[in-house]
Amino acid sequence: MPNIKSAKKRVRVTRVRTLRNKIYRSELKTTIKKFLAAVSAGDKAAAEAAYIAAVKKVDKASARGIIHKNKAARKKSQFTKMLNSLG
Repeated sequence: MPNIKSAKKRVRVTRVRTLRNKIYRSELKTTIKKFLAAVSAGDKAAAEAAYIAAVKKVDKASARGIIHKNKAARKKSQFTKMLNSLG
């Protein structure tokens, strides 16, 4: 346990940021699962709506530093290929 005041503050700040990052990561995973479920069901309309939401979440997660920008680009590419394979 830290003794110095600034180190104590860093522990508090890190705890808050970790919790916030977990929330963003959880929302991202949920949105991606909804898109994958729509694609596997073959529902083009639902997949298109879920695609837009998933790409938006991936972009926001990348901007916040939750995921790497290359991973975000890879995921968006994979989602686009899945959506295009439906129609």
